[in-house]
Amino acid sequence: MLNRFLKKRNKKRLTDKKFSFMFDDSMSDEIVVYDTETTGLNPKKDEILSIGAVKVKGNRILTSKKFELFLKPTKEIDEKSIKIHYIRNIDLQNGSNPKDAIEDFLHFIGNRTLVGYYLEFDVKMINKYLKPYLGIKLPNKQVEVSKLYYKKKRRSIPDAKIDLRFDAIMQDLDLPIFGKHDALSDAIMTAMMYVKLQSIEHL
Repeated sequence: MLNRFLKKRNKKRLTDKKFSFMFDDSMSDEIVVYDTETTGLNPKKDEILSIGAVKVKGNRILTSKKFELFLKPTKEIDEKSIKIHYIRNIDLQNGSNPKDAIEDFLHFIGNRTLVGYYLEFDVKMINKYLKPYLGIKLPNKQVEVSKLYYKKKRRSIPDAKIDLRFDAIMQDLDLPIFGKHDALSDAIMTAMMYVKLQSIEHL
């Protein structure tokens, strides 16, 4: 009831009606797993440098339906940030205008459920752009994979200390870790986590 009310209020703030499809009930059997690379961890002052996403249908990761865009930031990326994501200023010279990138991302995800690893941060980063551009926050249903993992782990080992680090979850699920951590690679690995977690009762 509360979620329906909040969604309705959010929709009233939409300034461009061509994006009203975001608020429709999803009839798709696909979900979208996504990740962002950013200049830092503060949504209020940091910017998105890249967005990577992939669609999942059932137990299939649809790598042919992937999304990857680099965004042009408003200021130079500092050296400390580059050491984390390895995205250099030169890599973003032909990056997309942020408004165009966010609109392309919205068309890719539609009204599908969004899945991610510490998804709350990535949603906050998208909302940072969405609110001034369209007046809204992402209305999509959201699923956090670390929460799914935690619940299943607790069922089998109630008193265990559970390691929720990305690589630790991948290793525990016996999934391959890609050498390169970028937005698209992380989205695909997170999709692998999600598919594996959907297929098992407990760990």
